[in-house]
Amino acid sequence: MATMREDRGALDLTRRVEELDKSLSIALDINDNYQRENKKLKDRVDAAEGETSIVKTIGMNSPEMKEKDKLIQELRMRIRDMLLISEQHRSILGDEITHRKRLEKEVRDLKVQMSEYLSVRVDSTRKSGS
Repeated sequence: MATMREDRGALDLTRRVEELDKSLSIALDINDNYQRENKKLKDRVDAAEGETSIVKTIGMNSPEMKEKDKLIQELRMRIRDMLLISEQHRSILGDEITHRKRLEKEVRDLKVQMSEYLSVRVDSTRKSGS
């Protein structure tokens, strides 16, 4: 009876490891998406800054220049937000990886314990049956 409970415990840990694997995969995908978006935003900022240098020759107070300045500020804010999110995701991923490794070690240790326990039970059953 205890063996079934122990098997179920090991199975629960294995399922938890699989769930963490899926969570990690999702987090990595999200992080990749944020990094691609961040790259696009940086490219837009670079383009806007290039246009800004052209507009400077026309005049700093022109409507076009004011519009570009506003766009640059918005893009910089979005880049800052994306970088913060990316850093948060890296932190979460690090925590998830650490937790996953701990669970994998627990599963390995439980397998060893179960193997030792079953070996003792089999030996004692053999001895009592002899």
